[in-house]
Amino acid sequence: MDIKETITVGGRPFTIEAGKFARQADGAVVLTHGDTVLLVTAVSERVKREGLDFFPLTVNYQEMTFAAGKIPGGFFKREGRPSERETLISRLIDRPIRPLFPEGYKNETQVIATVLSFDQENDPSVLGIAGASAALVISDIPFDGPIAAARVGRVNGEFVSFPTEDQLVESDIDLTVAGSRDAVLMVEAGANFASEDDMVEAILFGHKALQPLIDIQEKLAETLGVEKRVFEPESVDEALVSWVREKANDLIREAILIPVKKERQLRMEEVFDEVARSLPEEFEPFRSSVRTCFEDLEREILRGFIIEEKRRIDGRAFEEIRPVACEVGTLPRTHGSAVFTRGETQALVVTTFGTSEDEQKIDTIIEEGYKSFMLHYNFPPYCVGEARPLRSPSRREIGHGALAMRALKPVVPNEDTFPYTIRVVSEILESNGSSSMATVCGASLSLMDAGVPIAQPVAGIAMGLIQEGGKIAILSDIIGDEDHSGDMDFKVAGGYDGITALQMDIKVSGINEEILKKALYQAKDGRRHILDIMRMTLEKPRETLSKHAPRISTLEINPDKIRDVIGPGGKVIRSIIERTGVKIDIEDGGIVKIVSTDAAKADEAINIVKEIAQEAEIGKIYEGKVRKVVNFGAFVEIFPGTDGLVHISQLSNEHVKDIFSYIKEGDVIPVKVIDIDRDGKIKLSRKAALKELKQKVS
Repeated sequence: MDIKETITVGGRPFTIEAGKFARQADGAVVLTHGDTVLLVTAVSERVKREGLDFFPLTVNYQEMTFAAGKIPGGFFKREGRPSERETLISRLIDRPIRPLFPEGYKNETQVIATVLSFDQENDPSVLGIAGASAALVISDIPFDGPIAAARVGRVNGEFVSFPTEDQLVESDIDLTVAGSRDAVLMVEAGANFASEDDMVEAILFGHKALQPLIDIQEKLAETLGVEKRVFEPESVDEALVSWVREKANDLIREAILIPVKKERQLRMEEVFDEVARSLPEEFEPFRSSVRTCFEDLEREILRGFIIEEKRRIDGRAFEEIRPVACEVGTLPRTHGSAVFTRGETQALVVTTFGTSEDEQKIDTIIEEGYKSFMLHYNFPPYCVGEARPLRSPSRREIGHGALAMRALKPVVPNEDTFPYTIRVVSEILESNGSSSMATVCGASLSLMDAGVPIAQPVAGIAMGLIQEGGKIAILSDIIGDEDHSGDMDFKVAGGYDGITALQMDIKVSGINEEILKKALYQAKDGRRHILDIMRMTLEKPRETLSKHAPRISTLEINPDKIRDVIGPGGKVIRSIIERTGVKIDIEDGGIVKIVSTDAAKADEAINIVKEIAQEAEIGKIYEGKVRKVVNFGAFVEIFPGTDGLVHISQLSNEHVKDIFSYIKEGDVIPVKVIDIDRDGKIKLSRKAALKELKQKVS
């Protein structure tokens, strides 16, 4: 049965259609916004996977190049591994839907969102969240939806829901909010130093804007009337739960208060082994459930400490930040480096400069061009005390790197101000909570150490929430155990006076405006505290670059002179490069970039280019060489490739009777440019030059 529902979203038609495409999937919908079309499917296996302690959900977002009328680049001419953008949007869809599957559901589940058409205006990314929800809602897969998402911009001080690509260019906020009918579930945002109140207003505006997308899903599900499959979560024997509680409660309470992460984990494993070894014979059939009972009790105790006893497991107050240590100039041969340590989380962040040749090429259905600022985040296994194979960057690493880059982008200078390609790499050396925010702090210091003239330093902090009944605790600078057992992971980055990036994932039914505001303002206090410590290490960017960094000197020449600098067959520019050892990049508009680590060689190359490309200036005196003498004057070359005429009347204050005996080819004489006509012909004067030189001497 083909069903179609249409509403207006962002002032443009929005349609969800079901029953026409991909009918073998458990659920499939086609979403159309303007001329952007997205197919989203959901399939869940009927039999659960045994032996898993996690929900095997896979979300894949893919942009087909044919959607924008393009053919893929490269040798194979077909879509390959996911781009960074596709990976980030896959995570964006995954995060709000994952908590809405029933606890204990272990059936292999896959959601695939495929962009079939893109109109260059309506971004398909937020459609993927509504599409995933709709595909699950109309299927028989157990899912506590519907949910939807809205993108929010702010143009000329006014919030805009579902902005077009052109509007986003003018926007100082780019926020995606996902939510249910009554609650916000996820936020992903970048901003140009927005205030806390502005961010709250934008989130609430977005939550209101997504409501029609929930209405349309409910209407679709009601029309189709698909009955959900029966799912019975595995029950845990109550007697076993009581036995584990009696056996482990005091031991866990003691172990969980060990402040050092590694020591705490080792002791907790010892406690578990002790409990498991003493399991009575009557509970042997339920041995596989002992771990679940143990971890549930551990989570309950940790939350009880915070809610009931008002203390955290490492002894800090709710608003207190762990000890912070900063170091810059750590690595001698890099262009910039810093180590940022907060408690047991540590990031080594390195900045490297390159030229335009090092820019990253961007070729997606959304955008084409080059990126001159990159931030890459690496999370090696040793940082959490594990030994596992090193593989290509995970989705988590790509996501954390993108979040940190979004936080820093507003303060990084553009190419006109700082003509370098900048790559920042964050190596997480130790992790116990919020390594992405440690990356933001370390990257600010590393960029300043490298001499990048950033507008201001940026810091980040992760906030947590524990909510039990009517009792609420908002935690600053959460550690890993608090994140794992908490109800919210809320990362906020920015400067002293505003937010540049925000990411929020909520594991409960949602939070209200009061909690949201309190968390943001508590994060602001923590962020300022960290910035104060960072400033004590390095207050502003270094005034000079590292001696190992390339120097990029930029000069502008007349575009008509480009061919003179290049020379026939590239002969001139090759000779400059061979003579000085520099790299030279010439743009069509006449911008010349000279790159070298040797300042003297760079200056030499600059002088050569200037000499070749220079143009005559009215009023300037040159030492010129006579190239040709004629009856009415002499043609004098004032610099290579450029000459002018000294009329016989301008050779001397006295009358020149015989010009051929007065001046000869090859003579070097001072001349002054007295005029340049509209055709570019240069008029020179020897007598004006001599007069001015005589005045300077006297």
